[in-house]
Amino acid sequence: MPESRSDEFLLRLQSLFRIMDAERLLTDPIKDAMTELLRTSAARLRAEGASVLVQTAADSGDLKFLAATGEVADRIVGLEIPAGKGIAGFVLMSGQPLVVSEPDDESGFYAEVDKTTGFSTKLLLAVPLRFRDDVIGVLEYVNRNSEPFSEPFTPAEMDIAAAYADAVAALVNAHLGAELMCGLSKRMLKEDAEDDAEVRAWLHSMRENSAHVRALELAALVSELSSKGDAEVELCRTLLESVIGYSRSTSVKLDLA
Repeated sequence: MPESRSDEFLLRLQSLFRIMDAERLLTDPIKDAMTELLRTSAARLRAEGASVLVQTAADSGDLKFLAATGEVADRIVGLEIPAGKGIAGFVLMSGQPLVVSEPDDESGFYAEVDKTTGFSTKLLLAVPLRFRDDVIGVLEYVNRNSEPFSEPFTPAEMDIAAAYADAVAALVNAHLGAELMCGLSKRMLKEDAEDDAEVRAWLHSMRENSAHVRALELAALVSELSSKGDAEVELCRTLLESVIGYSRSTSVKLDLA
């Protein structure tokens, strides 16, 4: 790879790292707060679980689970519901809350989520998430976590859910804003869509392994130093060899101990 092309790739790699780190720093605390609010509100409503659904794209109508609590939370986050399907789809389009007991095909229930997760939805309370004048998602509560397990959600509980929905909607809007900002940064950075998509996918896989992350960061530093001159390269080599030698001697002493 020519030196200019290598430098360009390194700069893009470093920029992608920064964007990914910024996205995580911006969105993770928001999702944590959202999940905690779901737990608190679900306990107040004696619900077994709660979830937040948002549109996959502006005006698409398709919904995806952004956050959830309950026994299948790890399996439900990321699942999608096609536009106009399910209780959530109805609430999104109508902007009206809805309570359903023993949901089935006649009630408009989208059973594919239960089939995928192995969950059994017996009771469902869904309220719209409004930010300003727009419905930006749906807040759902399912089943009871205490007796009587078959007691339907009440109008009073619907009002409580609507109050929590205001706070959840503010968090959802902040999360969407953070995603939008990071998405714009990625598009501004992108020069070759296919190459950048492959690089991002690779970086995401590398992020799962802390050793790979450290290796990449060190490689970026070494690459930058290598362009400074012979003296800098030799100093870098000496320092690295000294650190490695120290690490090896320490490991030997620990093994003998």
